[in-house]
Parts: sequence; C-alpha cells; structure tokens
Amino acid sequence: MDKIFIAGAGGIGRAAALLILDAQNWDCEVVIGDAAQEQLDEAKTWIEKGLSKKGRLVTFLISSVDHVESFERILTDCDVLLDCLPGKFGPALARLCIEYGLHYANLTEYVKETAEITEMAEEAETGFILQTGLAPGYVNNVALHLIDTFKKKYGVEKLERLAMRVGALTQYTESPHYYGFTWSTIGVATEYIKPSEAVRDHQIVSLPSLSERETLIINGRRYEADLTSGGAADLPNVLKDEIRNIDYKTIRYPGHYDWIQSWLKNDTNPDSKIERLEKFLIENVPHVEDDVIVIYASVTGYDQSGHLRSIQHAQHIYPMMFGSITMRAIQICTAAPLVECARLLLTGEYQGVIHQSDIYPSAILDGVIVKQAYHSELTE
Repeated sequence: MDKIFIAGAGGIGRAAALLILDAQNWDCEVVIGDAAQEQLDEAKTWIEKGLSKKGRLVTFLISSVDHVESFERILTDCDVLLDCLPGKFGPALARLCIEYGLHYANLTEYVKETAEITEMAEEAETGFILQTGLAPGYVNNVALHLIDTFKKKYGVEKLERLAMRVGALTQYTESPHYYGFTWSTIGVATEYIKPSEAVRDHQIVSLPSLSERETLIINGRRYEADLTSGGAADLPNVLKDEIRNIDYKTIRYPGHYDWIQSWLKNDTNPDSKIERLEKFLIENVPHVEDDVIVIYASVTGYDQSGHLRSIQHAQHIYPMMFGSITMRAIQICTAAPLVECARLLLTGEYQGVIHQSDIYPSAILDGVIVKQAYHSELTE
C-alpha cells in the first residue's frame, strides 16, 4: 500500500487528499499535516464528506518544518511528500525528503526557492518533480503537447511564439476591482510584483510584471492578460533556441489591471511592496467560492510553404461535486496534476530533479485524475 504525506491542509492539500483517497484502483494511505489543529480537523471532516469509499486518512500536527526529528515517526514509512505549503517552505520540505528518502512534488511558482531545491536535490536518489500544479504545471504540459503537434503537422523545428495564459477567476464580479480571491492572497500579490521570465528573440529576459497587457477573446468572452512571475516554469530556458518568443500571462477580467496599476502608481515605497499589496487586496477584494479556471495556450510558426500557422487550446473549468462537498475549480485544477505526479513518482522511474519539460506531456495529460479534473482528451 502506498503512503503519501501531504504538507498543508488548506484548499489544495485537502483536495489532493480527496482525489487520492477517492481514486479507483489505488490502495493508498494519506497523512495530511498542518501547523494548525483547527485546520486539520476541518480538512478531515471535509475530505470524509467527499469520499465515495472508505479511505485511510491520518492527520499530523506540524510543530516546525525545520525540526527534522519531529517528522521521524510519520515520514519513516512514507513514499511521497506533496508540498502544498506556501513556496517559502519548499526548501525545508525538500530537505526532509532527502533526509527520509521520500519522493517530492510541489506547486510553487517561486523562482528563488525552485532554484534552491534544484541545487540540493540534483543528485538525490528519489524523484523531485517541481512546479506541478496549474500554472506552472498543467499549462506547461499543454504547451509542450501543442509544440509537438505543430512540429509533426507542419514538418518544422523552429517556431515563432509560445503563449501560455491562465486565470483563476470568479464566475461573477463587479467594479472597481473586477476580481475575487479564489486562492492564495500572498500568491496573487507576489506574481504581480516579482519579474516575469520570458524569451524575446531567442534570448531569456526578465520583464516587469504587468508590463505587456493584451486582450483575449476565448469562446466569445473578452479577457485581459498580462505578464506575471513564475508560470512559464523551465520552458524559457529549455525552448529559447527553437522558439523566438515565449511568455506566460495571467488572465483577468477587463478593468482589474487598471485598478491594480492605479495602486502601484501611488505606492512609491520600494520596501515590502508585496506585503503592502497583499494588505490592500485583502481589504478591498472579497473571497468567492463560485470560481472558474480559464486556460489558453497557443503555438505560432511558419509552415514549410512560408505560411503563418497557429495551433490553440482553450478551456473553462468549473467546480465539481464529490460526495456532499463541492470542490472549487482552483482546487481540482491545481491538485489533480500534483496527484498525477505522485503516481508517476511511485513508479520508481524518476530520480533527481524533474522539471515540467522533463516529463512527456501525455504522462500528465492522459492521467486518469487529470482527465477527470479537466474533462479533456487533449492528446488523443
């Protein structure tokens, strides 16, 4: 029987636990850990309400992620650790996996912490799959699939543009913010402030977030998208020689970015800008349960006759019912690729650091749990 430790009992951690325990033909025990007993109790109740079968679920109160010895009892016989804590804790959790010989998968878009984990786990005997959620994560797998499809269809190796776009939105919104929180407040503030890594004319560049706004029409609906940090994963580094321009942008409803830019222009203090932006957002933007995930990716290039071609993919994902609970779209879209990576790690075929570009796209996109979450037959 597989045993998986999930660090973090918030929205994504509990969703991952439910997807694992509810999966057919997978005999697995889940230990979910958190620093707050109240959060653990709430998560346990939520998971059990969603299960369609009896599941093996244990809770674990985390005293400190830096206190290695406190994890000995619970991690000694675990196989995989799924990191659903804020990105700043990633390196400490990765060190635990090295100490106790576990596989590791995380979600974070934090660039500095990803580099730190990459350095420490490069020679690890277990597998460390990084940035496995929605963006980074699923959208990068979709992009790699589109690239492969384009090359096979048009018989070319060099491409002009790769665009990856994702928005975690509310189904309804209002002025002046045209937004509602469906996930981490600090995550939103961070991606708006930290620079975005992109490729321009085959060169990796660091661009200011929110500096290249564009309009998108997806299934007849109008959105805006702009550069934000982290969502491109390792694709700029890996693909810069074969694709002229690469970038990741976050999708929002029209009006939201104007509202954010007005705050940024008036805030001239360079210190602790992320924390101040988060405070401003918390004070002015509501948390909303009825969400929708918007995904768009496109690959553009010239065919052998010199005609400009484009292959595109777009999705809208809505909440799903599990038992007597509703799993929000952001929960299932983030947790499903993470859980799919746990299944890959349990095969024993992955060792050391694995980035999104190291995984063949169909290994994620054709996974049973990802197909259930995204209602997609993308690679077939």
